[in-house]
Amino acid sequence: MPRLIPSPTVVPAVGMPPKRIEEFVGRVNNGEARLSIARMCSPAGWTEPGQRPAFDEYTLVLAGALRVEGEHETLEVAAGQAVLARAGEWVRYSSPHPGGAEYVAVCLPAFSPETVQRDPV
Repeated sequence: MPRLIPSPTVVPAVGMPPKRIEEFVGRVNNGEARLSIARMCSPAGWTEPGQRPAFDEYTLVLAGALRVEGEHETLEVAAGQAVLARAGEWVRYSSPHPGGAEYVAVCLPAFSPETVQRDPV
């Protein structure tokens, strides 16, 4: 039987200026460890530290644009486009353009603070 997920849980975000993370599926909102699905709203100028997560992260940009830096390449991901960062790859996300970005992140396995492995600040 289908199970309604009535609302997300807002989880703390890293980076400045602050972005909003709404987790619909994952460890925080419904105890799901196999994957996480979260809606992100990042303002213009937002950036976070680099990371080398122990999970694959699929990111679908819904509005605006997201900058995704890898070790050898920087991508500008526009609305209607998606990007995949594989587990173990270094990556840094930001929304430097006017209007910021709205996007959905799907992590396999689910995101956790212990497995994101952020760069030291």
